[in-house]
Amino acid sequence: MRTKKNIYILAIESSCDDTSAAVLCNDTILSNVIANQEIHQKYGGVVPELASRAHQQNIVPVVQQALAQANIDKKQLDAIAFTRGPGLMGSLLVGTSFATTFAMSLEIPLIAVNHMQAHILVHFISSKEKRDNKPINKPSFPFICLTISGGHTQIVKVNSYFDFEILGETLDDAAGEAFDKSAKILGLTYPGGPLIDKYAQNGDPNKYQFPKPKTKNKLDFSFSGFKTAVIRFVKKNVKENPNFIKENLNNICASIQNGIVSILIDKLKATVEQTGITQIAIAGGVSANSEIRKRLKDTEKHFGWQTFIPPFEYTTDNAAMIGITGYLKFIHNAFNNSTNLANARLKVDE
Repeated sequence: MRTKKNIYILAIESSCDDTSAAVLCNDTILSNVIANQEIHQKYGGVVPELASRAHQQNIVPVVQQALAQANIDKKQLDAIAFTRGPGLMGSLLVGTSFATTFAMSLEIPLIAVNHMQAHILVHFISSKEKRDNKPINKPSFPFICLTISGGHTQIVKVNSYFDFEILGETLDDAAGEAFDKSAKILGLTYPGGPLIDKYAQNGDPNKYQFPKPKTKNKLDFSFSGFKTAVIRFVKKNVKENPNFIKENLNNICASIQNGIVSILIDKLKATVEQTGITQIAIAGGVSANSEIRKRLKDTEKHFGWQTFIPPFEYTTDNAAMIGITGYLKFIHNAFNNSTNLANARLKVDE
């Protein structure tokens, strides 16, 4: 393990449609800059070609801004961490190419990071926030992490910083996709998940019922049937009443959200029953959803779980999570320069 007092890591994230750069001093965030790509909104989803072009435009100014906000010179950097995968290949190549060239010019180590592992390890960022006037604890090994995003829904057993075991995963659509596709049929703009959460605040979550798909492995997920049920429900009711969505938007959103979150919580209960592990974390874009955060905290009262919920700024794709993973790899000498090539289909346990 490295013993240098202060280690400075520049991190770069470009897996999808957000270009992000962060600077860390050890496990503390000095800067975390994100450039969003609003161009995708009018298409109702991310267009890969447009995403890679935007990354090329954004990456240099984003890195410059991250270094400036951190108030450090590039010559102070000890290593550069970047997202190797999974993600959109064109987007990944922009970040990979920039990070590789920059590290070579500075003659410092290059650290390839698994995007899905980084979502989980975001829980090890040092935080000044407090809960009940006490510092927020970090999980200890082993713990369970539910990673939920637009592209992934997985239950992962985390045995150590670098030992991940997939216990369950989606067989088709991810939870985030179920949110976004449901929002689209309701006429809401992309990304629709946050809007469903917004309108659900004033709705009845039990007004409408949607099916809970069954899977052979009780820890796996399947949201394709749920999504199809929502689409059929909306089309049927709109045919009978053209104003159905407008008149019932809050209740529809609350019911959809309740259905998805209930599936997630049920799977976590089954995981605890199967593993006996009661340290439960969530990560990924959907972990920003207010209902999943509320329901997970409720489990502490009802089941005695110890739960770990990331700050909102670390839920969506960001370079801070790449940076903390890079830092942990750096101090444990976990370099993998032979696998620095982008991999769009990289799995969390790879």
